[in-house]
Amino acid sequence: MKTLFWLGFTAAVLFAGWFFLTPSGTTFRYMIADTIITTQHRDWAKYIIGEEGLKERVADYQQSFDKMGDERDNHQIQTPPAVPDNEELPLTSIEEVSGQGFRGYLLTVRDPRKIRLVVPLKPGKGEKVTSMVKRTGALAGVNAGGFADPNWKGNGFQPIGIVISQGEIYYDGLGGAKSTQIVGLDKNGKMIAGRYTIQELMDLGISEAVSFSPRIIVNGKGLIKNRNQGWGIAPRSVMGQKEDGTILFLLIDGRQPGYSIGATLYDAQEIMLEHGAVIAANLDGGSSTVLVDERGEIVNQPSSKYGERYLPTAFLVFEDPTTVNVPNIWAGLKPSDIDPGKW
Repeated sequence: MKTLFWLGFTAAVLFAGWFFLTPSGTTFRYMIADTIITTQHRDWAKYIIGEEGLKERVADYQQSFDKMGDERDNHQIQTPPAVPDNEELPLTSIEEVSGQGFRGYLLTVRDPRKIRLVVPLKPGKGEKVTSMVKRTGALAGVNAGGFADPNWKGNGFQPIGIVISQGEIYYDGLGGAKSTQIVGLDKNGKMIAGRYTIQELMDLGISEAVSFSPRIIVNGKGLIKNRNQGWGIAPRSVMGQKEDGTILFLLIDGRQPGYSIGATLYDAQEIMLEHGAVIAANLDGGSSTVLVDERGEIVNQPSSKYGERYLPTAFLVFEDPTTVNVPNIWAGLKPSDIDPGKW
């Protein structure tokens, strides 16, 4: 027993020395801290990097995310042709992707003009993406923007930032902010992502958009240098576009040891680059990450312990998006009128 004790004690001392005092251990320590920061237990990261370290880490990420949205995107897309009835390639396809410790799916949408941002049907709470797909007859759907989420039990009704659908501002939660980082599409199907004022978005002919960040690819180049800058390991949702206009939605599962623990934003960036994305941006991930097929069934394995989440927005794909009615459930409401924790 004494031998086992001393062996264990020695191993613990050696691990602590490596974990806190060596470059490789410090890198690993910050990766764990970053991963914790992406969860509802963010404060626990202080036990690994200290309370000041936690504050500095969050501030550093926010600053870097802000900078990643500043460069103006210059990509142009080929106007997608009308798809003939005998077209061999379907409008959408789904393939599996995998990497170091993670598994997920890539949804390809070959005509970006077929995508609409859909919001819940009734005011008061969000709606599951499965429900949105079923009631609208969509071909596929993925989660979109973030939302106020007190204690990770929010009702999904109060978006963060702005929501734009069919060229109209449905929700404006910017307060006094002059600009916001958005992810969306203009009226011709060109993806727009980065920091913009509302007027700039209107001038660009924005059609569908939500506020979220960071943008991880712009003008064909990745903005995250390595995995250590990838904001930890977590479930991810990312939207990107190729030069031919094709939209890529990447959904990576996480927080499920033995199946998929999640990916860094760097991992997501590299997958998007490998598939030809010239622009890509992060969407709300974590327990919100979900991919739904045309049957209204979930393709991936969401990590939420409460089941599929109620959300304020989703990007849905339609054969004929002009037939889709998306009512503005926030009409007449101010952000202060909404209680995100009330069900």
